[in-house]
Amino acid sequence: MYSFMGGGLFCAIVGNILLVVSTATDYWMQYRLSGNYAHQGLWRYCMSNKCYMQTDSIVYKVCTYGKRFFKGDMSISTCFLPAYWNATRAFMILSGMSCFAGIIAGIMSFARFSSFERFNRSFAAGILFFVSTFFVLLGMAIYTGVTVHFLGRRFGDWRFSWSYILGWVAMLMTFFAGIFYICAYRMCECRRGTGPR
Repeated sequence: MYSFMGGGLFCAIVGNILLVVSTATDYWMQYRLSGNYAHQGLWRYCMSNKCYMQTDSIVYKVCTYGKRFFKGDMSISTCFLPAYWNATRAFMILSGMSCFAGIIAGIMSFARFSSFERFNRSFAAGILFFVSTFFVLLGMAIYTGVTVHFLGRRFGDWRFSWSYILGWVAMLMTFFAGIFYICAYRMCECRRGTGPR
């Protein structure tokens, strides 16, 4: 039981670090714009060694003057990109918070408190890690869909970058942390069920 909880705690801590790094850095997508390489994240985009915050005014300028920078026609859906970025940001932040809460519950599951007999902390930690996995999945799916369908068509030479990949790896780590803690809970329940009554 403790080996499952230890493995789950390790996966959760690594996953939470990856979530923070992925959310905070601005290498989610790299592309070539006007002959220069540029990259963007959830908070900033960088072109020609200068970084700018992703704000509504910049997206408005892109929507208004976009035909000069992008290939093809500008669609109205491109003008609503801040909503997609905000949704991805929110889901990534919620994921990090639920993963951190799961880590706290996971650490507490190593101790035995008599006042918490009816509340199984390893089960709660496992559920929190699955919630974190779900939030990362939603955030990454939204970002992937928007990038492939809207941004990817606008830029000629583009690719996902290392911050984006860290987000997917963090999702796997939080998922495995949830599996480990649910297995520890099941082992604890099996021992409790076969014990003397």
